[in-house]
Amino acid sequence: MKTLSLIASGIAVAGVVAASSAVYTVGEVEQAIITQFGKPVGAPITEAGLKLKLPFVQEVNRIDSRVLEWDGSPSDMPTKDKLYISVDLFARWKITDPLQYFLRLRDERSAQSRLDDILGSETRNAVAKHELIEIVRTTRGRTPLRDTLLTDQELAQDIGALVPITKGRALVEQEIFEAAAEKVRVFGIELLDIRFKRINYNESVRPKIYDRMISERRQIAERFLSEGNGEAARIQGNRVRELSKIQSEAYRAVEKIRGAADAAAAEIYAGAYNVDAISVEFYDFTRTLQAYGDLIFDDTTLVLTTNSDLFRFLRGMQGEEAPFLDPSVLGDGGVASTGRARSAQDPATPIVIQTEVEADR
Repeated sequence: MKTLSLIASGIAVAGVVAASSAVYTVGEVEQAIITQFGKPVGAPITEAGLKLKLPFVQEVNRIDSRVLEWDGSPSDMPTKDKLYISVDLFARWKITDPLQYFLRLRDERSAQSRLDDILGSETRNAVAKHELIEIVRTTRGRTPLRDTLLTDQELAQDIGALVPITKGRALVEQEIFEAAAEKVRVFGIELLDIRFKRINYNESVRPKIYDRMISERRQIAERFLSEGNGEAARIQGNRVRELSKIQSEAYRAVEKIRGAADAAAAEIYAGAYNVDAISVEFYDFTRTLQAYGDLIFDDTTLVLTTNSDLFRFLRGMQGEEAPFLDPSVLGDGGVASTGRARSAQDPATPIVIQTEVEADR
């Protein structure tokens, strides 16, 4: 009995193991290929649910049925206009023929490697056939917003203008997609979409592009600066001209007022001194004395003749002492000293006494 129990238990365990090996499930996001001794048998299983297979002989190979992602690494490649750019591409794909996919690629890792080769090659071919502007821009015939301050000469140099394109980035992506889709279809793969993720200049040409952009901006800035300097010079010139005009008008007004004042003063003086002959003579006398004060000082030396007009009043004065001459020298070249004692009747006596004139010392 004990032996029979052991045999029955062994058969039961073997049955459970065989049943578990014969039953498998397929998920909603999976599809399966059944292989027997490494070779596919039957049609691919694409519907989800509980399935049966031969235990221990057949094996289930699960294949993803979802939309998968391919993200390539950036790579440098030349354009038609000989500019090296770095292109970063991504794509979406799915497995539509599990059997063909399994026979040719086996797993997703091999599929990703094959996509790297195919998409990278087609991207290089498409980029090499088009200029950079075709890959960067998308909209054809777009009119850019240009600076309204640009001159006609700068507009003629196409500063701020867009280079015309014939295709654009979307059509280039479509070319890559169509060429790659045909090549990956033989692997049971359907290419759903492809897009440029990033396009940038190569490190070797990037400084040159930046320098060209800087030079264009600097050209516009220099023009603005020169126009500003010209406007500043014009304003400064106007300021100097207006200032000179104001100063000249003020000087003319001052001179006019001063001339009118001098004329009025002269008229007053003339009216005061032209009353009679004595007034005229007194005016002549006071002006001569004023001339003495302006010309002769304590240390003044004048070389004059004795009959000079400056001595007109000195020669005509009468005093207690007559003028005397140095007997050693005669004529106009002698030394003439004029003096007389103080006289109460002559108001000019202090001036005459304190003045000594030397001729030809």
